[in-house]
Amino acid sequence: MSAALSQNKESEIAFFDSHASSNAYDVFTPRTNERIVAIVTRLGAFKPGARIADLGCGSGVFSNLLRRRGFDVVGLDLSPRLIGIARQNYPDIEFREGDLEHLPFENESFDGVLLAGVLHHLPDWTASIAEIKRILKPGGRFVAFDPNRMNPAMYLYRDRSSPMYSPIGVTRNERLLVADDIARAFSAAGFRVTIEFHSGLKYRYIAAAKLRWLLPLYNLFDSLLFAPSFMARLRAFIFTAGEKPKEPA
Repeated sequence: MSAALSQNKESEIAFFDSHASSNAYDVFTPRTNERIVAIVTRLGAFKPGARIADLGCGSGVFSNLLRRRGFDVVGLDLSPRLIGIARQNYPDIEFREGDLEHLPFENESFDGVLLAGVLHHLPDWTASIAEIKRILKPGGRFVAFDPNRMNPAMYLYRDRSSPMYSPIGVTRNERLLVADDIARAFSAAGFRVTIEFHSGLKYRYIAAAKLRWLLPLYNLFDSLLFAPSFMARLRAFIFTAGEKPKEPA
């Protein structure tokens, strides 16, 4: 990834602010949100009471689910309107406006970091990885999940090289990701990285109104086709976990 590439933050803010007036921003079903947080908690090996930064928290859904599991959560997002919704819906959680590439947190102040659908919005990860590493305590862990370019449906619908690509509901910064690229980038920064692939994460909403009637079929297809272990790398989502090195004894 080239360090010359930068995220157009104004377009990100405008896009997500425009979605803040609708609950449709939360695209997964409630049961799927619970499943995602269970995967995140397991991969992060987060202990009760751990302080976790939910970076790119949006309207705070995952922040709230983490808090309900007993974690001390702080949410951060670029979108002022989404942060406003998060504060209104979950007043017991601290939410801040901020930029993943310039985090407003002290060094080594978190046990864990969640990146829920964030990495695929960043054209270059250099600054964000450095910031994640900075705010994590030694031995702290991050967990990220993002759409998998190797998944046929994701590729056809969301990759710009696909003849069926739909730009509806996509920011100019977005792109599908390949697991090896994520692992390589975090490993180069010193993280010990593991990767899992998951499908069966059910959508309740997509931006393209003409295709919403297909969601039940997609959800069924995605759950069944990619269930076998030999199909794992083709599943719809990449879950990446990484541990910051512990300081020498």
